[in-house]
Amino acid sequence: MTILNEERNRILELVELGQITASQAADLLDALSSERERPAERVRGRLVRIRVTDLPSNRQKVNVTIPVSLINVGLRLGARLAPQLSGSALEDLLHAIESGVTGRLLEWQDLEEGERIELFVE
Repeated sequence: MTILNEERNRILELVELGQITASQAADLLDALSSERERPAERVRGRLVRIRVTDLPSNRQKVNVTIPVSLINVGLRLGARLAPQLSGSALEDLLHAIESGVTGRLLEWQDLEEGERIELFVE
C-alpha cells in the first residue's frame, strides 16, 4: 500500500472513530491530493501527534497521529475550535514544523473544558 493510501485510510478511520467530522476529513483529503501534486516538497517520515488529556482524571481522551504533510490544514481547522491558536501563534507553530523542529511544540490547558492539549512532532 502506498503512503498516500495509508494516509487516506487513516483519515477515514478518524471519521469512523468520530474524532473528526466529514467536512474536516474532506479538507484533509483535499490537502492530501494537493500533496500528491507536490511530492518534492513533502517531508518524508515525520509525524505530528496530538494528545488531549482530561485534567481531573489525567486520562487521555484523544491520541491522534497524522503526517506532517497534513498539519497545515489540521492546525487551521483546529484554530477554528481554539481561537487562541490563530494569527501569529499559528504561523509560528507552522514555521517551526516546516523548519524541522521535533519534540513538544505546544502545550495548552483549557481550564473551562478541563483538558490539556499537546502537539508533538516526531
